Amino acid sequence: MKITPLDIPDVILIKPNLYEDERGCFYESFNQRDFIEATGSSLNFVQDNHSKSKKGVLRGLHFQLPPFAQGKLVRVIQGEVYDVAVDIRNNSPTFGKWVGESLNAVDKQSMWIPPGFAHGFLTLSGTAELLYKTTDYYSSEYEKCIIWNDPQINISWPYKTDL
Repeated sequence: MKITPLDIPDVILIKPNLYEDERGCFYESFNQRDFIEATGSSLNFVQDNHSKSKKGVLRGLHFQLPPFAQGKLVRVIQGEVYDVAVDIRNNSPTFGKWVGESLNAVDKQSMWIPPGFAHGFLTLSGTAELLYKTTDYYSSEYEKCIIWNDPQINISWPYKTDL
């Protein structure tokens, strides 16, 4: 497993060890022990979510307020997305900053987005399917959104959308 911290160091990319041969491939998509070692976080995952979107669909920027703030471990199982995390932790030196990465089914990378971040993605391929684990349950009462084109955050999405 290869760990790559992004410009906001708490957000990381996790690339699994991939074993390929003429029959296909095998890899561990998640290993709790390795995750704790890589992130220093002993948070447990309590819910898995599956999202499917068409090309050009932009979802987010979603987050949940405490006490239901969610960390998310996001991976693409089909297609490609541009995945974004925005730091919304009030006392953080990177408050209001964002990081974005292309995630796709070929590379099999996951992005760890800790609690205290808003999350969104733009579908780049014809369709894309994401699986993501969360550290807390969904709570509609605590769910909030930031508009995708907020001028203070100023995310550079890879292409214009018709939203």
